[in-house]
Amino acid sequence: MQKRWVLGVVFLVATVMLAACSVGSAGSDDVIDIVWYPNESGNDLKSARDAIGDAIADATGKEVEHHLTTDYAIAIETIVNNNADLAFMGAQGYIEAKEQNDKIEPIVVATGPSGTLDDAMYHSWLAVNVDDQDDFKVDGDFSLDTIEGKRFSFVSNSSTSGFVVPSSTILGHFSEMDLTEEDLMEGGPLFSQVLFGGSHQGSAVNLLNGNADVAAFCDSCVNNYVEVANGEENKVGTIYRVKEDAAEPFNTVTGSEFMLMSVTPVLNAPFVANMEVLEQEDYDNIQEVFTSDEIANNEEIFVPKDSEVGGLFSKSDQERFMSVEDEWFNPIRELSQN
Repeated sequence: MQKRWVLGVVFLVATVMLAACSVGSAGSDDVIDIVWYPNESGNDLKSARDAIGDAIADATGKEVEHHLTTDYAIAIETIVNNNADLAFMGAQGYIEAKEQNDKIEPIVVATGPSGTLDDAMYHSWLAVNVDDQDDFKVDGDFSLDTIEGKRFSFVSNSSTSGFVVPSSTILGHFSEMDLTEEDLMEGGPLFSQVLFGGSHQGSAVNLLNGNADVAAFCDSCVNNYVEVANGEENKVGTIYRVKEDAAEPFNTVTGSEFMLMSVTPVLNAPFVANMEVLEQEDYDNIQEVFTSDEIANNEEIFVPKDSEVGGLFSKSDQERFMSVEDEWFNPIRELSQN
């Protein structure tokens, strides 16, 4: 009898603890959990995250909780392992998440200035410090031949524009060396040293603080911190300068300048849902609100290009959210398979 009583108490305690652990977790009837990459987790983007959260709350009638991260892998694992309902992630991160959990589905991506998916792109950069530009030129033009033996900074091996796209470009250029993506993740085969910034901001700072000679990062993740000093946006040879009032982590390198040696268009990043924990009705309502004119005209979400306020999405013309299917991301899948 005593043994049964003890076992009963243990069972009751375990049941209570499991119930407590489930409160507020993804899949809860009254909470929508959204996880963010390190690039979008900074304090300077809190108002932008909150605006997105408010739109989700309005669409579902539920509370929204934000999960901020310092690591790509953690963000991907969070959505894959049913610990988040939604995520904002790059195309490569979505592809990796989809491979691990087939219930991950895209909701929307931001269009290009045309208001369509035809120009729904941002840009992957390879950048060098302005004072070192001649070290990366052959006969006056930038050449990838010059990056061999240099210290290189990527973002994360799960980053589309901070690893997959530049890696594909580099592997194609050095095809005679028979390199793999894994070879680019460590010093020796091509680079003297390889760093990972953990975020696009971190990779850029690796360059500007002198820890790397060349760095990969994207335009959209650093636009809030830099300005064109000379040239045209997203053009090889353009010089960017870190703003004097730039927020962390750029506050340690204000006034520093870098030059673009390579610019490659990349498919825009999606908002995705884990349909194993998110109800279909919530998915439909979120997609409907996100693709509405109201959101397209919300200046907290699509910030006017000339605004001094930083945001997640820029509005220069007809930008808005548009629904996409999984197949839209196949060009990035193909890069990873080459």
